[in-house]
Amino acid sequence: LLFILNARAGHGQVEGHLSSIIDEMVKADFEVRVHTTQGRGDATKIVFEEASNYDRIICSGGDGTLDEVVTGLTSLGKRIPIGYIPAGSTNDFGISLGLPKEDSLAAAKIAVRGKPFFCDLGSFNGNTFVYTAAFGLFTATSYSTPQNLKNAFGHFAYLIEGARELTDLKSYSVEVSHDGVKEKHHYLVGMVTNSSSIGGMQGILGDNIELNDGLFEVTLIRRPHNLIELNEILPALLDVGLLKNFESDMVERFKTKEVTFTTKSKLPWTLDGEFGGETTVATIQNLPKAMEIMVEE
Repeated sequence: LLFILNARAGHGQVEGHLSSIIDEMVKADFEVRVHTTQGRGDATKIVFEEASNYDRIICSGGDGTLDEVVTGLTSLGKRIPIGYIPAGSTNDFGISLGLPKEDSLAAAKIAVRGKPFFCDLGSFNGNTFVYTAAFGLFTATSYSTPQNLKNAFGHFAYLIEGARELTDLKSYSVEVSHDGVKEKHHYLVGMVTNSSSIGGMQGILGDNIELNDGLFEVTLIRRPHNLIELNEILPALLDVGLLKNFESDMVERFKTKEVTFTTKSKLPWTLDGEFGGETTVATIQNLPKAMEIMVEE
């Protein structure tokens, strides 16, 4: 078993239980190697180079750490069961899987002894992501917020950083193509997701979200044209929990297995809470049941 640990993630709650966590792995008859990540991209590198030697990969960190592990595996062309011990500031995908966030030992037991769940992944211009690709308002907050602020204040740190963006409601002219439909508008934010939680908040993407149905949930928020429309959309931007049942011509929602976003100038994207690069054309495809991850029996 390869245990990949991002010790900088979250509040360091895993460190106090490391001996018990490793003991759980040993009791399940695994020979364990521990690797602490040394920086961004390190988990991808170690998985790509060495995953073929292991029967199970367990990672502890935020969703970005999980993303790196999955990227390494898909680059290698291997399907190896993954265990996830959520230890980040929001852990959206861990929430979606029903994994305990505050009890790292309980999460470790699921990672070792749980049942496999085959869930969808995403492809962003050929690069794998786990649960979200997004652009626009608030989407840069997760990777632009300093790590020490994340660790000190958790989800509240994201709200602090995100609130600053409301002073500059920047929009992007984007052509969106999916299922034979093509539309062009100015958007404040766009999210392509396979998750029941975004930014640590559950339910804002609607109900009946399945992680293994071969479909993404897409949410697009258009730029208000006047003060009346701004006043209509502002409460939902200030309290995104309102977005779940928010009905407006400025909010588009649909499900799809593939969608393409086209812009004249390069658009910055966020993938699983990390900077995903800039591009004028982003083709996002669902990869049905492409990941095997351990969940509670």
